[in-house]
Amino acid sequence: MSEQQHEAAEHLVGVWSLVRSEFRTAQQQVMYPLGEDAVGQAIFTRSGHMSGQLMRRERANFASGNQLTGTPEEVQGAFHGYVAYFGRYEVDAGQGTVSTHVEGSLFPNWTGGVQLRYYQVTAEQLVLTTPPIPLGNDEITGVLTWQRVTPVA
Repeated sequence: MSEQQHEAAEHLVGVWSLVRSEFRTAQQQVMYPLGEDAVGQAIFTRSGHMSGQLMRRERANFASGNQLTGTPEEVQGAFHGYVAYFGRYEVDAGQGTVSTHVEGSLFPNWTGGVQLRYYQVTAEQLVLTTPPIPLGNDEITGVLTWQRVTPVA
């Protein structure tokens, strides 16, 4: 890792709390698939590991109280209201990107792949943006805004 990449990665290290999760269309319309008050946490370690979790704040409980006996509707609601993955990450300071080599994900299709995000980071805030994602005749871009919870030591 180059000095510039190491320095950029160092700025990501810490625990981050989700401030806002949104998708924007090419026409700048804003959507909130997890609700306007979604919650989440991202963790980036110095050793190059990360994990990220986001969820809809108000998800319905399973009537049975048992995750193995949820109805199809309960399971679908829980799945659609949660995003989670973890793996090793690399920073490309020149491109302004962070790439996570996904080792595990709630969405199985991501496991074994790479999730690319553009980043902007300050001492207290991190913004991660997806590359454009085709959606019908349009494109959407995910924008996650995070607030630092722990200081960089």
